[in-house]
Amino acid sequence: MSPLSRREFVAAGAAAGAGLVIGFYLPHGSPSSGKEIFSPNAYLRITRDDKVTIVVARSEMGQGVRTALPMILAEELEADWKQIEIEQAGASTLYGDQTTGGSASVRTTWDPMRKAGAAAREMLISAAALTWGVPRSSCSAQSGRIVHAASNRRLSYGELVGKASTLPIPTDVPLKQSKDYKIVGQRLPRVDTPAKVRGDAVFGIDFRVPGMKYAVLARCPTIGGKVLSFDDKESKKISGVSYAGKVGDPAVAVVADSVWGAMEGRRLLTVDWDDGPNKDLNTAAVMESLKRAAAKKGASLYSVGDVTKVSGRRVSAEYQLPFMAHAPMEPGNCTAHYQGSKCELWAPTQVPQDCRDSVAQAVGLDPDQVKVNVTLMGGGFGRRLEHDYAVEAALVSKAIGGPVKVIWTREDDMRFSTYRPASLHQLSAVLDAAGWPVAFTHRIISPSISGQKGQPGPNEIDPDLPDEAAFVYALPNVSLEYVLAETAVPLGWMRSVYALQAAFASESFIDELAAAAGKHPLEYRLHMLAKDQDIQYFATTWRTARMRGVLRLAADKAGWGKPLPAGCYRGIACFGCFASYMAEVVEISMENDVPRVHRVVAAVDCGQVVNPSIVEQQIPGGVVYALGNALRAKITIEKGRVVQGNFDDYAPVRIDEAPVVEVYAVQSTEAPTGIGEPSVPPLAPALCNAIYAATKKRIRALPILS
Repeated sequence: MSPLSRREFVAAGAAAGAGLVIGFYLPHGSPSSGKEIFSPNAYLRITRDDKVTIVVARSEMGQGVRTALPMILAEELEADWKQIEIEQAGASTLYGDQTTGGSASVRTTWDPMRKAGAAAREMLISAAALTWGVPRSSCSAQSGRIVHAASNRRLSYGELVGKASTLPIPTDVPLKQSKDYKIVGQRLPRVDTPAKVRGDAVFGIDFRVPGMKYAVLARCPTIGGKVLSFDDKESKKISGVSYAGKVGDPAVAVVADSVWGAMEGRRLLTVDWDDGPNKDLNTAAVMESLKRAAAKKGASLYSVGDVTKVSGRRVSAEYQLPFMAHAPMEPGNCTAHYQGSKCELWAPTQVPQDCRDSVAQAVGLDPDQVKVNVTLMGGGFGRRLEHDYAVEAALVSKAIGGPVKVIWTREDDMRFSTYRPASLHQLSAVLDAAGWPVAFTHRIISPSISGQKGQPGPNEIDPDLPDEAAFVYALPNVSLEYVLAETAVPLGWMRSVYALQAAFASESFIDELAAAAGKHPLEYRLHMLAKDQDIQYFATTWRTARMRGVLRLAADKAGWGKPLPAGCYRGIACFGCFASYMAEVVEISMENDVPRVHRVVAAVDCGQVVNPSIVEQQIPGGVVYALGNALRAKITIEKGRVVQGNFDDYAPVRIDEAPVVEVYAVQSTEAPTGIGEPSVPPLAPALCNAIYAATKKRIRALPILS
């Protein structure tokens, strides 16, 4: 069976997760030892010593899930947060899809974690009532204890483990109202921070096992090429080099006692490559293929009214974006130990189940014979939604008969990765006599990530687009279309995926329309959002009132309309993706025709905020990531090879370039929505709109400093 796509997991995860979690009782050890542990579901264990362990089934890559998800369960459990311990789940069948991506960790586990905590709470209340021989209604849960108000008797959760373990698991439990929350909504410190500060935290690249070797791979430099032959005589002259061998068709592994030994052995390796069918591919040809594809009929993403029957002043523009790399600070790596009838992995992965299944197939085992331990990640951004590094490590471990860590260098990570697809955007609008838009058309021409991976959606619509390309303005005539293009360049999901592309084009074009009409950009947007309206886009209902709210909040906090210092300018943009509403105001000055970003004011409506501090950490991270993408991120292809190799020619934002970022979240009791990615899409158009305010030059292609 094919693995679920990222978006299929978002749609199905909550329902599947709830059934799997709440419907299961998971005993630990023998029946007699079951009296010592209360574990009514896969997320929770309570022991007699009052230790409460909450299992996190999503991967921690800096976004705070090891804190936020336990907070949700602990809230309904009425736990004492000081007693909580966190356990990271490996690949398992118990939690539904464990994919960490699509800004979905909180929004898809919100209900399952609440129900898991509430079910346990109700069982503990029943256990105490039975112990005391009193009505359940006279007992309540408070901070890790059950209290009998009339007699002031108290029993800790640990004291109730034995009795609670004998009770049936309730399937329909009352959930708390937001007004009664004591943990959710609080600024609790992240549980992973102390270990990171001490240097104790174990990222994938830190992991060690006794007797472990190190491997680096020589990969075919051209896209789609393979190994013809290799000569390792010089490599094996390096002290500590013990093995060299093919890993599939495209690579040769060199194994040594140290990373440096393996790297030096690879440097001296002689490989005869078959460059394959893409040896002449270049960026110009890719962009030309997008223009040719634009002539095709597109698949409708959203349509209201009839854009072909509207008359008035027409404004059109074309925007384009390049391939981009994820460029996480920690390059690819995985440790594997193949032992004949089983294989164990220690992987910084966003997809533990995919790692398990792909490795099992590669080494000839059943999935249940592969154990995946999920480590911390030094950034993911979607790169670790792939599992090539895990397969490589398992194959090398099998070849050498022992544990091995495969490490990618920075150049490996940049040149042999998967990439956010290049795209072309054709936009057109019709303005009425007053300059307001009465029709809006946006055609997205891009290769399909899921389609390239064998998971095409209906009508060739990439399954990611329903979460990432909405148009949240109330216009009478709108047409959004997707036109499928093909490319040999390997594609991958990267933070905000198609949303960055769609937002850059549409929100830049909205500013063009405002300029053409002689109106202010903020007022122009507010006019299109003035009417309260629900916009149904695939499975998501977008509300213009919520978008209007974040737009006004960002503008108010930025002081929109108030004078700026001489030489400073503002731009604004808003966008909806991953079920969240985001608006940003960017303040800049121009220094030698280069924009200097001083301040970004970001407002978000992401429903119920679980931990405000985590939101205030995530959004600046997204803003800085997006700023680097907008200014300089560009992957180019020459002679079938990726040109960029390191942070000198794919430069991130440096510390002295980072702006002040202010974050404001709308107070809400709506269910939580995405937060990891929504801050990325509005940055580029807001920045480019500020540059237009400063220079009257319109930027229609990224990166700005290309």
